[in-house]
Amino acid sequence: MSVATSLIPGLDEIVRQGDPKRLAEVAGGIAGLFLQGAANFGSDHVDLFDRLLIDLVPHTEIPARADLAERLSVLANAPRALVGQLAREDEISIAGPLLRRSPVIDEGALIEIARSKGQAHLLAMSERPKLAPDLTDVILRRGDRDVVRRTAANAGALFSQAGYSALIQRAGKDGVLTLAVGQRDDLSDQLLKELLAGSIDVVRRRLFDVVKPGRQAAIGRAMSQISGGAGPVESRRDFAPAQRAIMALHRSGGLNESALLGFARSHHYEESVAALSAMSGVNIATLDRLISGDRHDPLLIVGKALGLEWATVRALILLRLGPVRVPSPTDIEKVRSNFMHLMPSTAERVVGFWRTRVT
Repeated sequence: MSVATSLIPGLDEIVRQGDPKRLAEVAGGIAGLFLQGAANFGSDHVDLFDRLLIDLVPHTEIPARADLAERLSVLANAPRALVGQLAREDEISIAGPLLRRSPVIDEGALIEIARSKGQAHLLAMSERPKLAPDLTDVILRRGDRDVVRRTAANAGALFSQAGYSALIQRAGKDGVLTLAVGQRDDLSDQLLKELLAGSIDVVRRRLFDVVKPGRQAAIGRAMSQISGGAGPVESRRDFAPAQRAIMALHRSGGLNESALLGFARSHHYEESVAALSAMSGVNIATLDRLISGDRHDPLLIVGKALGLEWATVRALILLRLGPVRVPSPTDIEKVRSNFMHLMPSTAERVVGFWRTRVT
């Protein structure tokens, strides 16, 4: 430790005594020397500082380690062993800056950390300028919603075929993730088609609005293929009698939420759809097609736009399921929560779009 002693006089004695306070002071001094001259140090000098600091830095307080990690995170010649040590700390204020951008952490170390640490570490890692497919595979497998969304939105992230399959599967239940994946430049037309096939109409339209013009054309082609492959679905219901009855009820002033609730509870599908059409201004064919789909969202949206009570929306949901299908209490509570959190302004915009749509 002769060179080190010339940097910090008395270092041998300080290390032998093992006083935590003095060790922390020494660590701070040596770290300061390194940061001050890092731009001019060769690999031998960096290795020397690495050997000294890796045993001393753990004796410093968390704020000091966090500050050191922040400053090391932007250095291309930061001490590798020390950076790896700090990046593996449980305290995210220390590990986070290095996981986000340090250029000296290799992929193997990142994968190891991704497999063993929690969501905060994965979230920090998802912001790196570049993410290799092997790493994103681990992040997608272990990451929560926020981690996966952030990773999908990272233009520098690369995904394997399995990774993209996982993204598209999760996007089927997450509109925000659908928008992030749909805007990726490396998304093939086939993967775009799979993504759109699993999304609801509202999300598709939003994606069309936010993507680049070239991608809009790809969305149009994909939607044409999806529609053509499934074939046109025409309703076999005759709404004419129900529509006449609802218009008469409307003229008499009797068309209101109470009447709609009565139709739904009596399982009068045609009258319920005709009533919703008259109250919302969305034509019957559009409402019938939306409600007949595999999701409850259209009913939640039109119900929120009309200011309906949850009891009425619940009755409409049970109506679309039919008398023999009864949702579990857990499922119906999840739908109720979605309805309560839906913003009226958002629902009104969507219903406004439905009103102008040609069927």
